[in-house]
Amino acid sequence: MEWRAEGILLSVRKHGESSAIIETLTAEHGRHSGLIHGGLGRRFTATLQPGNQLALTWRGRLPENLGTYSTAELIRSRVGMALEDREALAILDSTRALLTSLLPERAAMPDLYAGTQAMLDALGDADARRLGYAKWELLLLSELGLALDLRRCAVTGAQKGLAWVSPKSGRAVTAEAGREYADRLLPLPAFLTTQGLVPDRAALADALTMTGWFLETWAIQNGPDRPIPAARDRLLALLRKA
Repeated sequence: MEWRAEGILLSVRKHGESSAIIETLTAEHGRHSGLIHGGLGRRFTATLQPGNQLALTWRGRLPENLGTYSTAELIRSRVGMALEDREALAILDSTRALLTSLLPERAAMPDLYAGTQAMLDALGDADARRLGYAKWELLLLSELGLALDLRRCAVTGAQKGLAWVSPKSGRAVTAEAGREYADRLLPLPAFLTTQGLVPDRAALADALTMTGWFLETWAIQNGPDRPIPAARDRLLALLRKA
């Protein structure tokens, strides 16, 4: 069996003396691993950097086999954008960690792939990457079957004045309707429901606190038996510190 596709490199780990097992995200084949011979050699140093966009060819005797990546050619490098900025690097690391921790293997997720590609391409722009990453976590929850409804108030149906999210239903609530229950609700940053607003670090931290609750209580507890990735915790700590 053989397929060709573009993919985003998620991780590289050593296998034997010079080979590597790489994990990628593609639209058609989802999170997909494979062996790449000589992957630790100089030839692949610049290519096999996490976040890079690659042209891939995978071959395996059977679809369920680990198989090999016979081709992994660099299309676009993103590591330079990330290494120049701690926040950008933290977002890249969090993205990779969440994808490798939560996605089922080899399940096609074209919308998540497209959203991930667009978000990572914006790493060099602080405003774009903050807005993009917050919305990316919402997309990830949706693709895992855990979509939040932030379009209107769960109580009144209003589309304006949304200020809270119910931790039980994942639905938005207006400031007025949620006043009596504020201590039991999650804050909803305005930039997630109002077009044209761009989050600063504090607003992004608030958004990730909200989405993090659902990642930890819905996605983690009902899926893989492991804690929320440390890379995401580091991102949130960086945003709060700033």
